[in-house]
Amino acid sequence: MMVHALAGKNLVITGAGTGIGAAVARLAVEAGAHAVLVGRRADALRSCVEQVDRAHRANLVVCPADIGDEDSTAELVDTALAELGHVDGLVNNAGIARFASLENADLADLALMFRVHVSGPAQLIRGLLPSLRQQRGSVVNVTSVGGSLATPNRSFYGATKAAINHLTRSLAIELAPEVRVNAILPGPVDTPIYDDLGMDQAGTDALRNQLISATPLGRFGTPDEVAAWVCQLLSPAGAWITGTLLPIDGGRCA
Repeated sequence: MMVHALAGKNLVITGAGTGIGAAVARLAVEAGAHAVLVGRRADALRSCVEQVDRAHRANLVVCPADIGDEDSTAELVDTALAELGHVDGLVNNAGIARFASLENADLADLALMFRVHVSGPAQLIRGLLPSLRQQRGSVVNVTSVGGSLATPNRSFYGATKAAINHLTRSLAIELAPEVRVNAILPGPVDTPIYDDLGMDQAGTDALRNQLISATPLGRFGTPDEVAAWVCQLLSPAGAWITGTLLPIDGGRCA
């Protein structure tokens, strides 16, 4: 894949402390990009930087911020532009999962997931839009196959992912031709999100086993396997792709 075409590109990557976001950051910066790494935990962001080859660490800026907080996201826009000068690409990867049946679900969790998965990314796209337009940039939203599949006991999570999927397709038309907007829809990927689902360990283990059995390739994906496709869409190799919802899911949606 032509990730070398990211050389000299300026990126903002949310949820960059662990998992897919950290993998995107490592791949992009080692291909020559500069990036502002965003996440709630500064220690996780610093750990991501330490995993990058020393020759490229100066190309990374750590910016602790909560995408679910409107004021924090507004400050992030100012920081990113001050640090980078302009932005060529935005990766909205920050995510949170709360799984429960309708009877047991907390409406506060629905509001939280909507802020993180929908309103935060929308605010970030809007704040960076003048720079993205000037650079004829690219937005990649990392969503989930959960936004396409009907999944009991995960309805609130799936609803917020469906919302960002719809936002992706609508903005792809609205912001064309200057800005491309696409989404990557991962299936089950082995990331720390499964450590914080609001479920007990037995429930989490049962869920993981169910996801593996429902995935034709018979395993969880890895963050690196998803990150390569994110970088492809950010690069000039994806220059004629917009409004696409791309499942990277081991056949989960087949």
